[in-house]
Amino acid sequence: MQLSIQSLSKTYANKVHALKDVSINIQQGMFGLLGPNGAGKSSIMRTIATLQEPDSGSIFFDDINVLKEKDTVRRMLGYLPQEFGVYPKITAEQMLDHIAQLKGIQSAGERKDVIAALLHRVNLYNDRKKNLGTYSGGMKQRFGIAQALMGNPKLIIVDEPTAGLDPAERNRFYNLLSEMGENTIVILSTHIVEDVRTLCSEFAIICKGMLLMRGKPDEVIKGMDGTIYTKTISKSEIQDYRSKYKVISAQLKGGQLAIRVFSEAFPGDGFTPTAPILEDVYFNAIASQMDVIAL
Repeated sequence: MQLSIQSLSKTYANKVHALKDVSINIQQGMFGLLGPNGAGKSSIMRTIATLQEPDSGSIFFDDINVLKEKDTVRRMLGYLPQEFGVYPKITAEQMLDHIAQLKGIQSAGERKDVIAALLHRVNLYNDRKKNLGTYSGGMKQRFGIAQALMGNPKLIIVDEPTAGLDPAERNRFYNLLSEMGENTIVILSTHIVEDVRTLCSEFAIICKGMLLMRGKPDEVIKGMDGTIYTKTISKSEIQDYRSKYKVISAQLKGGQLAIRVFSEAFPGDGFTPTAPILEDVYFNAIASQMDVIAL
């Protein structure tokens, strides 16, 4: 099972060049698409989900031409978009029944069984009679996963699924997503590095419409061994340090800035070597494309 994206480009009517010759091959399992807001992640997701046409490029899911065989793709696709709205005065059970019919499940008895199983899986069975408008943010996201799983999809796309969730709800969501990746291709689009570190066996970094790098989290972290150094400075010194070193991140602690720099050689100047983390890989990759430092 493979999703092959080749030379995908897209420019919108407002002249925003959202995708610039993006090529990625994605195997079965959980694949993370990591990048800042506005990087082009949602443009890739919407194109794979057959919701928009690219200007150029191709997408194949095994031997299925995604851009030309849209109905075939939609029958095997589960999609949780970034902006997931619900009908507030309909219950979860009613909405899933409607979606099941759209997915081609005609038997009322079969729909009832499928819906019950999905609601149990996302821990919403006891809330199945409640109107969706009464659901919390986390419950709505879990309902979104339930509708995305309807029809046993072979390809699942989830776009920024954990943004705005509290830690407990995020952990529940992580467990759900991990289960989903066991027998399907799941593409997780996110700007949250923790999502990728926790869930994904492979990932890619995209920024300003360009694919900057891809790999396995543990391997790319190991590849940065001996290149990350830290130091605590005053806030007033940050511009001076940015002019001298490749500062990839800075975090304010007690009125001081703890900075992390990338350097092939030991920089001296009071810096201390430290073990790299996935955030270092991410910030180092996007540093040449971004003008801001994460605080």
